[in-house]
Formats: sequence, structure tokens, C-alpha cells
Amino acid sequence: MTENLEYYKVFYYAAKTGSLTLAAAELSISQPAVSQAMKQLEGALGAKLFVRSSRGIRLTPEGQVLYEYVKSGYEQISQGEKKLSSMISLDYGELKIGASDMTLKYYLLPLLEEYHERFPKIRVTVTNAPTPETLSLLRQGKIDFGAVSTPLAKAGEFQTIPVKEIEDVFVAGRKFMQYKNHMLDLQELEKLPIISLEGKTSTKRYMDEFLGQNGVKLRSEFELATSDMIVQFALRSLGVGSVVRDFAAGYLEDGRLFELRFNKIIPKRNICIVTETGGFASRAAAEFLAMVSSGAEQKK
Repeated sequence: MTENLEYYKVFYYAAKTGSLTLAAAELSISQPAVSQAMKQLEGALGAKLFVRSSRGIRLTPEGQVLYEYVKSGYEQISQGEKKLSSMISLDYGELKIGASDMTLKYYLLPLLEEYHERFPKIRVTVTNAPTPETLSLLRQGKIDFGAVSTPLAKAGEFQTIPVKEIEDVFVAGRKFMQYKNHMLDLQELEKLPIISLEGKTSTKRYMDEFLGQNGVKLRSEFELATSDMIVQFALRSLGVGSVVRDFAAGYLEDGRLFELRFNKIIPKRNICIVTETGGFASRAAAEFLAMVSSGAEQKK
């Protein structure tokens, strides 16, 4: 194959237009330059590609065979350039996000709504997973960024943007009214039936570590897949639920649940947007991250 691929470009336009003059005009070069390029290509390939006629030039049988392949390749490149241009202008592309139930429900949804209104042609894929799994997907390059809750294991691997403060609480229903409006020791939790998340979520790990630092070890009566289910179990007084306050906010306001108070404050933590340190963001992801950063700056 000839090393000068520019010859094939000239060949494509010459064959397409059937004229050296028209090919030169399409390429913004001189007609002698087109003739020279074709002569060089024919010499490199050892075959005659064109013959002159009264109407210009026409392909030889060998030239016709070559043209079918060059045409396919050149038009594929052209389509690729158009797709790339569409991605840059946000008329085409995909945004891949990893998020837990909490970060999706209480932070991402309004942003995704705004993003979709601004860029309706961008496909948005959300992988719903707890924080450890989301971070694993980020390391593998399967998502553009993750919306997770702190603390993060190996936090130095990632760039983080804190976007929303969250608070962990213990909530209970009517069967536990004797604990309402009382200041409790954290050790009291060991005597109560606890409802918590199952598996290795950042929320469960955070609470276990905090309580462990204060000499408290919980044994959950129920371990559930979602915080919404924890709230539903607590509403039925099946135990005391360990959740982020946002999940129970409506029920705390209307009095169907109440929050246990302790003589030691459970430190607040954050929802963060995380990306790989030194990672590359697609045009679609970069635009979304710019929205995130702008919102975070406004809250400062």
C-alpha cells in the first residue's frame, strides 16, 4: 500500500467527479497537482486507474475495483468526522453515571432533568449501585463519574466535589415512644432491634465505624436492600431504623416517626461527585461536571 494516503483522497475525488479539474476545485489544489498525485498512485500500485475521454476521465476496471473500497473507507471517515462534530456540539453522545439510591433521589435527579432539557440528544445511562461498587465501575472506566456518599475508601484515587451535606439518624415509630425527647447514650442502641442496610454500603460502614469508635457494636434485627424499605419497617415499629435523614424527612415532619437523640452527635458527611484522578472526561460528561461545579460554588 502506498504510504501517502493523500493520494487516495485525490483519487476518490477524481473518480467521484469524473474530472481532474473538478477534483482540483473540491480539494482547493491545482489541476497539475491532481495529475501528479494520480501518476504517483498508479506508479506505486503498478496499475492504470483512469483513462481520458471526451467527457473527462473514467475509471479502468482496476480503478473501479479500487474506487469501491476507497469510497467505502473515505465515506466512513467522513461519517466519523460528522459524529465527532456532533459529540463536540452535544448533539450526540452518552453520559454514564454511577449512583446509589440516595444520591440519585436526593441530589442527581433535578440536575439530570436540567441536563436533559439542555441537551436532549445526549443519552444518559445511570448504573444504580452502592458506593463501593460505583467506585469499582469508575476504576474500570465503565462510568464517567460517580455520585457517592463519604467516607471513601482510598479517597486519594479520586477527585471529589462535595455537593450536599447529609446526616445519619436513627428513627422509630409509636412502639418506641418511651425514647422520644430523651437524651440517650449510644450504648442504648445495643438493646434495641436495629433495622439497617445490608451489604457493604458506605452508609453502613460509616455508622459501624462511628459506633465502634464509641464502644458500641450493633447486631441488626433486619438488614434490608434499600433505605426506603428501612423507613417502611420503622413505620410499622418493627425496629429502629438507621438511615440518612432525607429518607425519613416527610414522616418525621408529620409525626409518624421520630428521631432518637443522643448525648454524642453523629458527624455529618457529604454526597460527592467523584472522577478518576487524571482521568479524561467526554464532552457530554465535561458539560455535566461543569454544572455540578457551578452549583457547588454557588453553595459556598
